Amino acid sequence: MPTWNQVLHELQSCNRVDALDFVRRKYLKKFHKKTNRNIIAYYSGWLQYPNINLGNAHICDDDKNGFMATIHGIDRSRGLDLILHTPGGDIAATESIVNYLMKMFGNDIRIIIPQIAMSAGTMIACSGKEIIMGKQSNIGPIDPQYGGIPCHGVIAEFKRALEEIKVDPSSIPIWQTVVGKYHPTFIGECQHAIDWSRNIVISWLKNNMFSGQADADAKAIKVVDKLGSHDDTKTHARHMHMEEVIDLLTIKSLENDFDQDFQDLVLTVHHAYMHTFANSKAIRIIENHLSNAIVFNIPKS
Repeated sequence: MPTWNQVLHELQSCNRVDALDFVRRKYLKKFHKKTNRNIIAYYSGWLQYPNINLGNAHICDDDKNGFMATIHGIDRSRGLDLILHTPGGDIAATESIVNYLMKMFGNDIRIIIPQIAMSAGTMIACSGKEIIMGKQSNIGPIDPQYGGIPCHGVIAEFKRALEEIKVDPSSIPIWQTVVGKYHPTFIGECQHAIDWSRNIVISWLKNNMFSGQADADAKAIKVVDKLGSHDDTKTHARHMHMEEVIDLLTIKSLENDFDQDFQDLVLTVHHAYMHTFANSKAIRIIENHLSNAIVFNIPKS
């Protein structure tokens, strides 16, 4: 299968106005023929546009329309392989999308991560029956953010303030300055966001990936304790490799558990999407193997 440069050459030599779409969809169809399963690619172009408003690149409620469009008319009995590349996004939208996918495909959902699925993208990955990752693939912490501020960090800072004030009341003016930057309900909202993200991921893991296992509850809690721990991961941007999570989650190796053709097709599809974002105004794409797609473009300034 074509490499990054070979896909680029194919695009440059393709005498079609819709070369980006044509090449991308050609390899989605080939991947479908390989797996005999439904294929939906859910891609964000945030890496190509690091300085834009990430709200345009993030998971949001509008993405439900893309999934509705790409699921309509397909044979749902063939299950779903969801190719996922996203920085994450809104928890409410993520919960709604996952619930919809489960209603459409039950537990027969595999998540394929060619490169990165962070934050809420990692939460989506945890909803599948298995995750397929390569040596280059990463997931990330699921510790929620509130207005770009890590909720775990807020709670830890507040607890530290209480402890230090008990020991040294003279530190109150210092901590008033620090804690005073938060509005009155902010700390409570942060705790609610933490509890919410934990509970939905635990539920998804128990009902799909660990379904039927005697220790499903304990395994699910262990996963969210690891992926949701700000103390362990240190930063929301932490990239976690397959080797770090393979003992926690049901993960298949792109290199070791599939043949070369499967691996090459996943990476070729990924290259085609990266070239699309680099050479168009697209910022999010939801697309299936039948060429049905919803493309979200960067808003005009």
